[in-house]
Amino acid sequence: MATPAPAVPPGQLRKQEVHERNAERKANHDAAKEQKAQEIGRQFDAKYAEKNWVLAAAHGEELVVMHPDSPVTARIRAQYEEAKAKVGETRELQRMAALWEYQSVPVKGGSQLSAAIYSKKPIETGVGTPYPVRLIFRDHPSWGRSSYLVLENGDFDCYGGCKVQVALDDKAPKAMAASRPKTDEAIAMFIEDERALWRMAGSAKTMTIEFPVKMGGKRSAVFEVGGLDTSKLPKW
Repeated sequence: MATPAPAVPPGQLRKQEVHERNAERKANHDAAKEQKAQEIGRQFDAKYAEKNWVLAAAHGEELVVMHPDSPVTARIRAQYEEAKAKVGETRELQRMAALWEYQSVPVKGGSQLSAAIYSKKPIETGVGTPYPVRLIFRDHPSWGRSSYLVLENGDFDCYGGCKVQVALDDKAPKAMAASRPKTDEAIAMFIEDERALWRMAGSAKTMTIEFPVKMGGKRSAVFEVGGLDTSKLPKW
């Protein structure tokens, strides 16, 4: 004769059923969540392969925030950090590119082309309110190519010629010849080797130019030149 199954109190049976149902629901939820993580991981892989750093970083962030324990997140984490860094670099380049102003002005004989940028900070020249210094590269059909600094107030101490010190990023400065023309049309000082200065501006993130001022002493203007579009002055 078979031994009858032990009786299970109704309350205990209900608790067991609830526990099993909860475990099943959790398993289904975890499976669905991992399936979602796998889908986002495939999207990340596609955008990373395309070097679409913005979307790759966005998908990577979703995995890190919403699916931190997924194997997919562990797999893509290093690539996600790389994509984030690339996004930061791209935005920095866009910011620096926006600092430049390019103009093409019709003049006798053709067009005057120019590329101009203001210094990172205002410069105190010993006269009135500090203003940013402007660095300009110009290509004129009659006057040729030139590079010069412009002050809003004060003046350069470079009549008859002087030397300025030009440094790129953290490198040692280089002495370059400069001159202040005898004109009141603008407070300008030309840096004589304009083509060398142009090449320097196109090869660095920052350019620091130290120049003498009429009120005494020297001043240094820092220009964030890293976003220069050299195609804007094609003959240089």
